[in-house]
Amino acid sequence: MPMIDVYIPNGALTPQSEATLMRELTDILIRHEGMDPSNPQIRDVTWIFVHRPAQIYRSGAPAPAPIYRITPTVPEGQYTDEARAGLVRDVTAAVARAEGSSVAEVGARVWVFPTEVFDGGWGSRGVIRRLPDILELFGGPESRAIGIERLARKRRSDAISLLKEALSEVRP
Repeated sequence: MPMIDVYIPNGALTPQSEATLMRELTDILIRHEGMDPSNPQIRDVTWIFVHRPAQIYRSGAPAPAPIYRITPTVPEGQYTDEARAGLVRDVTAAVARAEGSSVAEVGARVWVFPTEVFDGGWGSRGVIRRLPDILELFGGPESRAIGIERLARKRRSDAISLLKEALSEVRP
C-alpha cells in the first residue's frame, strides 16, 4: 500500500546504514499511517524505490555533502497535518542516524515530501484501490469504516480551507 521513493546519492551511506535506514523508513511510514509496523501483511505491501543520482548540484555546483529526497506516497486520507509533521521529523532523524550525524547537521540536506494519491488514483493488481477497500483488506469491515471516515475528514478539511481562502478574497 504505501510506497516510498528515496533518492540517495551514490556512496552517501554504507550498505549496512542504508539497509537500516530502509527498515526504519518502512516502520515510520506505516506508523504515521496509523497502522501497526509489525503486521507482516502491511510490511509486505510497503515498497521502497531507491534512486541513485550520480550527482546532485546545489547552487549550480556539485553538492559538498549528500542531499536526500524522500517521497512517501499513500492513498488520499491517510495523512493528517500531525502525521505529515511527524513523518518529516522522524524521517529526518532516521537519515541523521544513518549518516551518524545530528538532526541539526543533516536537516538542511533532507527533503521529505509526504504525498497522497487522490482517491481513485491508486491501482494494483489491475484494479483501482480506494482507501476504504485497502483498509478493509488489512483489517476487515471495521477498518473499512475508518477509511470512509478518514476520506470524509480530509474532504471536509479541504472544503473548509477552500472556503476560508475564497472568503478572504471577497472580504475587504
